[in-house]
Amino acid sequence: MIRLSEKLVQRYVETLECRGVPVEEHTYYIMWLRFYLDFCSKYSINGAEAERGRLFLAKLGEKKQPDKYRRQAAYAVSLYHDMQRPIHSTADLPGSPLRPPEQQPSILPSFARASQYREAGYEVTSCSPEWDEVLARLAGEIKVRHYSRKTLKTYAKWSRQFQRFLKNKPPEELSTEDVKEYLTHLAVKCHVAASTQNQAFNSLLFLYRHALKREFGELRGVPRAKKSLYVPMVLSRAEIDAILDKLPSPYRLVVGLLFGCGLRLFEGLQLRVGDFNFDVGLLTVHGKGNKDRTVPLPQALLPALRAQIELVARQHELDLSEGYHGVFLDDALERKFPKAAKEFLHQWFFPQSSLTVVAGTGERRRYHLHETQLQEALRLAVRSAKIPKRVTAHTFRHSFATHLLQANYDIRVIQKLLGHASLKTTMIYTHCVPVRTVKEPRSPLDL
Repeated sequence: MIRLSEKLVQRYVETLECRGVPVEEHTYYIMWLRFYLDFCSKYSINGAEAERGRLFLAKLGEKKQPDKYRRQAAYAVSLYHDMQRPIHSTADLPGSPLRPPEQQPSILPSFARASQYREAGYEVTSCSPEWDEVLARLAGEIKVRHYSRKTLKTYAKWSRQFQRFLKNKPPEELSTEDVKEYLTHLAVKCHVAASTQNQAFNSLLFLYRHALKREFGELRGVPRAKKSLYVPMVLSRAEIDAILDKLPSPYRLVVGLLFGCGLRLFEGLQLRVGDFNFDVGLLTVHGKGNKDRTVPLPQALLPALRAQIELVARQHELDLSEGYHGVFLDDALERKFPKAAKEFLHQWFFPQSSLTVVAGTGERRRYHLHETQLQEALRLAVRSAKIPKRVTAHTFRHSFATHLLQANYDIRVIQKLLGHASLKTTMIYTHCVPVRTVKEPRSPLDL
């Protein structure tokens, strides 16, 4: 992948600001520009700008990129070419360079539907101002309770789908019968899973109680989606070691912590240096619902962890010497992105106090390890290790619990290590362990 000069990035960011591109999307536009210039360099693409743009978009189509991202890429490339010319022309790429991607004509078949919400889940307006106001109140209620961004995105998604199902029925006219009809539709017509129907129910319950400020009512007679017995996918120790051997740094360390400490993916990516207590061999995990817990540190990872923390310390000292200081927090990330986009060459960077920092040689590089990057690295490692199983990041958490059960650890100890509120959730791992029974009963006095 080619590197973009700092001067080019600064000019491009200025162009994005002049064209009104939201600051939280600047990093994605820089990413598309890098992909485009790398594509032209790698395949020696010459000729007119329109032809280069057409071939680039065709390549994105081959990679199954959604219509939304292809329109964004087309707009990003058109802004780059527009930046290079003193006289603007609008005939280079699909859609005018002066028009945002959502206003460009579709470059995929007409059945591709544009998203009704952004990453935040509520910012894009619909054809109903009343519903937009309700979604804004919903977002405010979620933020004041410090719920996660994923919760905001999920609740807003179901609220928008509920709005479309009711064909923009005025919010003040909503009733309990509307919810019954929608949940019945999900179970009978859409055949959703039980967990999906419950997620929709909880979203609409929050919408009614906190955004609409009215009673939800009782839901009787609503068909419930059939709940199936889910048996988690579990890896053997040999399979886990084979995958870890195929993972490069820093992915190997993160995945090792997922298995060694039973972490969720977001818990592993949000680890900070201060969470590690090497004196007593404990790791503090900031789990779901702002519930912290402590888990034992794997002894096998201690050398790699200490080496990584030394790397982070050196990187932090270098940051301080160059005037970069402080910690990037989740709630402040959007506020800090504009500055970061101008100061760093690449589209991803790690929070300065994060456990994992990747430093390049020569020109310094910092990356923000997004969950999709880890998932892609894991997918390639599983394929390289020739593991014939469907492996995700959460598979290592399942394997953590199952291996402890096989080692005869008490189920309540495992519940505490996983951070489960209910023992019933932990009991699912008993289905992954073979039961060894004694045919002839004996008295406990004889054991």
